[in-house]
Amino acid sequence: MENKELTFNHLVDSIRQVHKHLAAQAGRAVNISLTMRNWGIGYYIREYEQNGADRARYGDRLLAMLSERLTETGMEGMAPRSLRLYRQFYLTYPEIWQTVSAESLLRLSPGTIWQSLSAKSVTGTSTGIVETVSPKLQTPPDRLIKSLSFSHFAELVAIEDPLKRTFYEIECIRGNWAVRELKRQIASLYYERSGLSKNKERLAELVKLGAEPAEPELAVRDPYIFEFLGLKPQEVMSESGLEDQLLDKLQNFLLEMGHGFCFEARQKRILIGNTHNFIDLVFYHRILKCHVLVELKVDEFRHEHIGQLNTYVSWYKKHEMTEGDNPPVGILLCTRKDNPLVEYALAGMDNQLFVSKYQLELPKKEDIERFLADQIKEVGRSEWAVHTHK
Repeated sequence: MENKELTFNHLVDSIRQVHKHLAAQAGRAVNISLTMRNWGIGYYIREYEQNGADRARYGDRLLAMLSERLTETGMEGMAPRSLRLYRQFYLTYPEIWQTVSAESLLRLSPGTIWQSLSAKSVTGTSTGIVETVSPKLQTPPDRLIKSLSFSHFAELVAIEDPLKRTFYEIECIRGNWAVRELKRQIASLYYERSGLSKNKERLAELVKLGAEPAEPELAVRDPYIFEFLGLKPQEVMSESGLEDQLLDKLQNFLLEMGHGFCFEARQKRILIGNTHNFIDLVFYHRILKCHVLVELKVDEFRHEHIGQLNTYVSWYKKHEMTEGDNPPVGILLCTRKDNPLVEYALAGMDNQLFVSKYQLELPKKEDIERFLADQIKEVGRSEWAVHTHK
């Protein structure tokens, strides 16, 4: 066989393929580990609820107290709501115990836990298990945990109809759907439309054409993943290099102005319903006695940006205000090249005296516009210099 000459383009392509393959492999390994951890947690909770020697002592407070104790040990993602989800995950997918991953995991547990689970699963005497479809129609458990992330499962366990849940499992695997795509298809009633459609193949083909595929390389952006890996949100959630650099500059700019800004968080994660949201910057203003939420959009102003920020402000007003606090303030920064537009959202602030003080203490709109314009130019010059020296 004639050896083809190795060119620079071949070198680049070879490295890219190696990276892509191993990044996807690493993503799958992390997803499987996280999925099995959460299933195992759910199993242990359910086993304790049924057979724990001292379970009566905790009663309805079990998950709250368990959450508190686990959090004290440094474990992330162990809020009562999360523990309830893990428990539901086990109840919805008890068949996962048959996988090699589950057997290895549960053999770590003391005494008879593994034997107990095995016996109950075989005899069908385990109470509380969610109704499932016939074994003939079930997606093989090994295929499930290898193909779907835990974020997929978090959406699937909310579906009570077992046949409907199996339908979305299969479509997810066939289409390699991202979690966002799964949510969109459930919301668009794909299962119901498929049942009514006279041409199911055509409908499936249309869905496939418009579906958003999963990107293994970006799996680390999943909130469950970065909690599991012990990463901080700002390490994984930045949308672009430009945005990241501007947020760094903006954070320092506001702190150095000396108007009472106290830094609290970057990429602050909040949970609204079942959706994770991230606020770019959060400060507490000691003079205004309120939180200041800053959202940066490296884009031109759009009305949905105000809606998003107003949602964050409303959430903070309900969940983070304490006695003596004024309502939170939202600052939206939208910029496109050298033409920044700044909008302040004064959600819920009816007190005119406070509004006057707010106008005095917060940076002037013109100052922020000038600062952003200067920083964008500086970042642009830096990036141009890097490219010209390559």
